[in-house]
Amino acid sequence: MFFISAFHVCVTDGNCADKPVFTPSRLVVKFGDPTSAKCLVCQHACLNNTYGLEKSVGVRTINGTTISWEVDSLTEWDISPMCYYTGDDNNQCCSTLPVTVYQPPKNVGFSFLNHAGPMTVDHLYTLQCHVQEVAPVGNLNVIFYQGQTELGRLQSNNTEKTPVTETFTLDITPSKEDDGVEYWCEAKLDLGPEGPQPPPVVESGKLSATVYYEPQLKGSSHPDLITVTKGDRLQLNCSAVGNPSPSYNWTLPSASGSPFSDDILTIESVTLEHKGQYICSVHNNIGTVTVKFNVDVKGEFKVLSFSVFRVVIVRATAVLLSHSSGEFDVTSMNFLFKMVLVLSLV
Repeated sequence: MFFISAFHVCVTDGNCADKPVFTPSRLVVKFGDPTSAKCLVCQHACLNNTYGLEKSVGVRTINGTTISWEVDSLTEWDISPMCYYTGDDNNQCCSTLPVTVYQPPKNVGFSFLNHAGPMTVDHLYTLQCHVQEVAPVGNLNVIFYQGQTELGRLQSNNTEKTPVTETFTLDITPSKEDDGVEYWCEAKLDLGPEGPQPPPVVESGKLSATVYYEPQLKGSSHPDLITVTKGDRLQLNCSAVGNPSPSYNWTLPSASGSPFSDDILTIESVTLEHKGQYICSVHNNIGTVTVKFNVDVKGEFKVLSFSVFRVVIVRATAVLLSHSSGEFDVTSMNFLFKMVLVLSLV
């Protein structure tokens, strides 16, 4: 058996059937942590040949054809231990141990790109997630959230193995339903089944969004004709929601009184002068919406009871008899009808 420590380049012959085998077959190590692996150089083919394990850090221990490798604190980002031997035909058999050295993000920040303050509905905005000092960044998943709803997931195409700082962006177009929701992001380092479980996750802070939108009416913008009787109460509802909170301006028919500035217009006792069109204008600094109410006012009618109506008929008949000597002619009948009509309005 021979062991040499010179550096070798692993170029494995395609006919090498008895290759060295590492246990575990892959290492995932947090920067600065200890680690170890073993290499079974061969089963039979290398018993009388030159073999060894190349490494840049750590200690190796040989026990027959098994070589152990141990590191107290792994502080190299790019490392690939190689186990090898040279066969009787001078062909080289070798295997390289894949080692991933990782570092979770030191900090994750969240912000809006080139924007501060309220957003406006249907405008385009860019979210950005700033991930500091993470390795390897190619294994990083950055996830954007609105509340608990995932908006998008991004990855880097950077193959750098040492820690890097990178910013990820995602475009959004807010709606009025997004007013008050929280936006944030998280950075998840997914290192596969050999890595830590669950994967390391670092969350950003959360930003509460204010979304400005034009007034939205609670009722119809084209209400039907409103008919009200003279002396009754009239109420017109122009309520709306908006951000910022909307203001109200009413345009009333002529001679209808003082202007109103509330969402609900109330007239306790309408008169014929209140007939006409009422225009409600609802506005904020994003937009304006208008509602037109058409109001018709009917005259007041008095309904007589049967006893009152009977008195009216008796009185009218007495008057007629006194003028017509007990005989009814057409003129008398017309006079009776007019009397009934006049007395019913009293």
